[in-house]
Amino acid sequence: MATALRCLTIIAAILLLALFLTPTLHAAPPHSSAADMTLLNAANRDRAAAGLPALQWDAALAASAHQHAVRMAQANTLSHQFPGEPAMQDRARQAGARFSLIAENVAEGPSVSGLHIQWMNSPPHRANLLDPELNSVGISVVQSGNMLFAVEDFSAAVPSLTLDAQEQQVASQLAAHGLHVVNASSDARKTCELDRGYAGQKPSGVLRYEVSSLTRLPDDIEQKVVSGKYHRAAVGACEAVDSAEFAHFRIAILLY
Repeated sequence: MATALRCLTIIAAILLLALFLTPTLHAAPPHSSAADMTLLNAANRDRAAAGLPALQWDAALAASAHQHAVRMAQANTLSHQFPGEPAMQDRARQAGARFSLIAENVAEGPSVSGLHIQWMNSPPHRANLLDPELNSVGISVVQSGNMLFAVEDFSAAVPSLTLDAQEQQVASQLAAHGLHVVNASSDARKTCELDRGYAGQKPSGVLRYEVSSLTRLPDDIEQKVVSGKYHRAAVGACEAVDSAEFAHFRIAILLY
């Protein structure tokens, strides 16, 4: 069973293997184990072969994955959510992860290498492992008798940045497009907090946007910045109220 959704959605894939489970449960510790690292290395080996960047280890995702792997082993079944358990995106967020996209693979099997082979042979699980939009992962393998229950939680991670750091990142992008960034962050921050209008000296234009990544300007914002109408700019960031599942940044640009 697999579902695929993007931005404010979830990718989920489930691999069901008919394997016998003995009743004795041995839960792995929350920190990474040799089995976890084996799956991480296998994932990154296949991503490298596909020309993709390596997944970075995310401790919060690993904690979320471990909680769920223990539940699967205790229940002797595979699922992305058990009764009384938060949804995948909620348990990851509660563990401290920040993301704009999240995905999960689950499986059971007798060997670590076999788990990865099964995932790579399953199109929806392989798609998660080789998704170029995903850049972080947390993995947990829990042993119960002679069986292993494994969870891989992937995400497009959203970094935790101060308002100053957010403004500096956007300012550098504006400067790269030829705008002179002025020191008016106070007015820009106040403007960012407003639903409409502006604070301080009247600007020629006000741009507001919310994004999950500050690596580049949104296309519509960039088009206005390079229009040639403006020569100076001030950048303000304000606290964004993250949705129930997904993190983002809130930015205002004053143009002069």
